[in-house]
Amino acid sequence: MKNNIPLPLKEIDKIEIYTVIDNYVDILLTDTPIVSRPRMDKNGKIQTTTLLAEHGLSLLINLFRKGQKKTVLFDTGYSDIGVLNNLNLLGIDLDSINAMVLSHGHMDHTGSVNSILDSMQNKIPLVAHPDIFLYPRYIQLEDGIKRTFPQVLSEEKLKQKNIDLLLSTTPTLLANDTLLVTGEVERVTDFEKGLPNAFVEINGKTEKDNIKDDQSLVVNLKGKGLVVISGCSHSGIINTLFFARKITGIEKIHAVFGGFHLSGSFFEKILEKTIKEFDKINPEILVPMHCTGWKATKQFYDHFPDSFILNSVGSKYTP
Repeated sequence: MKNNIPLPLKEIDKIEIYTVIDNYVDILLTDTPIVSRPRMDKNGKIQTTTLLAEHGLSLLINLFRKGQKKTVLFDTGYSDIGVLNNLNLLGIDLDSINAMVLSHGHMDHTGSVNSILDSMQNKIPLVAHPDIFLYPRYIQLEDGIKRTFPQVLSEEKLKQKNIDLLLSTTPTLLANDTLLVTGEVERVTDFEKGLPNAFVEINGKTEKDNIKDDQSLVVNLKGKGLVVISGCSHSGIINTLFFARKITGIEKIHAVFGGFHLSGSFFEKILEKTIKEFDKINPEILVPMHCTGWKATKQFYDHFPDSFILNSVGSKYTP
């Protein structure tokens, strides 16, 4: 990869990011110049159907460059229900999607992959890390109990779908080179150690699961800098931001969206160092989502009140 970086990521004129699924929904939040919230009503009448939240993440991203638009779906939530329901209520046609990216193989990011692909007419590329198919993966609790992740994805079955499956460990350019999928993120900080109680069985042997399939998205917004969109940041959100700079050659980070995985006692120990690094990076827009955790989200709000935005399902961002 050293000979190929920085990668030729093209500037885009505009980006729109829709929160299709997240852990939180609040239909009473108000608009700002950066985010518009979904309406409760249609033609003045409050609807009986509603947007759904679940412990998962799915973002729809529109990229605009020189009059052309490309649409990418990043992750697909936890269940078969939430994403399809919300796309319908948001008025988004599945066949407007030009590509799909999976951040990693956990069920709260891959839950409706099969249902979505079965409902689409157009053939699209699907970009993922080859480790999304690792199984069984599990969490080991302090009392020794294992909680095994469900096996949502099968490489054999996925290849039978109407997609071009692109498996890569290294950065991948997508959407006419306007979107960069990071591939495996280099882990260079001394405090981001991944999920400590995650394990995987490979050839009958139990190994520490470093979740190498964790990857994020990067775009170069004209006149503003990088917009970085993470899934769960199992590689560490600061590692992810450093890597985005490295593979693009662009120092300025304008906005950061996504799950930062700072929930729970283990990750709360590194929160102070994480916030100090964010203070140095100083993004104009900061939108923690999904697995960031309530305590961490509150601290981001306290430390960065001018850049922080509370996310909610159905929100549309134009950073």
